[in-house]
Amino acid sequence: MPQLSIARLFDDNRLELKLTWQHGDRDSGPTLDSQRIRGSSKGLIGHLNYIHPNWIQIFSHTEAEYFAGLAPDAREEVLFKLVASGTACLILSDGEKAPDFLTELATRMKVPMLASPIPSLQIIWFIRTYLGRELAEFVTRHGVLLDVLGMGVLLTGDSGVGKSELALELITRGSGLVADDVVELYHVAPQTLEGRSPEMLKDFLEVRGLGMLNIRTIFGETAVRIRKNLKLIVQLERPVGGHVPGLERLPLHASTEEIMGVAVRKVQLPVAAGRNLAVLVEAAVRNYVLQLRGIDSTHEFIRRQEQHLADGDT
Repeated sequence: MPQLSIARLFDDNRLELKLTWQHGDRDSGPTLDSQRIRGSSKGLIGHLNYIHPNWIQIFSHTEAEYFAGLAPDAREEVLFKLVASGTACLILSDGEKAPDFLTELATRMKVPMLASPIPSLQIIWFIRTYLGRELAEFVTRHGVLLDVLGMGVLLTGDSGVGKSELALELITRGSGLVADDVVELYHVAPQTLEGRSPEMLKDFLEVRGLGMLNIRTIFGETAVRIRKNLKLIVQLERPVGGHVPGLERLPLHASTEEIMGVAVRKVQLPVAAGRNLAVLVEAAVRNYVLQLRGIDSTHEFIRRQEQHLADGDT
């Protein structure tokens, strides 16, 4: 299951949030574990909350005023309960300075403390989105993930069917490479799968006969993408005896594949000599975009045919 250290959270967001590391050991700090988080009722990040304590606690001017109004014993008890509940990190927002009592507690409980001059709500919105991505449940799929005409398309099929060659042709036509061979799909929202590449394979595309190609180096920055939401699966099929088993000529119902509970639209394309698969993939994307807008060419054709029959046309 995905895990995230506070040190990595700091490094990934240091520039955007102007973070500084105030207290705590970077190397031995706590780790956010997605399995523990999903199994608890605690919030990811937020202001002071006694009912659902947050894994990452924001300490803004409001919290500072509240604790300043408490007697030392009451303040110590509240803070101890808060940190003992499993708080993984404290973030001082709005340029707030850490009171001595908070610094002492963080040091004693070994809770990292970060600081940012940015308002607390902006930090919460930014970090919550970041954590949603980094701690999302994920699976891996074999294939090539591309940005085709603005849509995330996963090319799948048997080894050697021509996925990489097709991906290379699509890239020359303006598509962008996200991941080759191993595609990581993260469940970032109820009906959203975000595709990424493992760090080791980023920017690389393996093409038989050519080896590993660095797409960023060959085609430039615009030929690669860091991530893309998966919207369409294109499965390449080798015909058996001249046809693909189970492939309908005029499919009346859309085919889907379920990944982590998300139904993803799927089309099958037979691979044969002379077929321009790049054009067919782009046509599949354009057709799907029209279907999302309520325009279905197959149903339109059937309605036209039925109308001709009803009018007595042959």
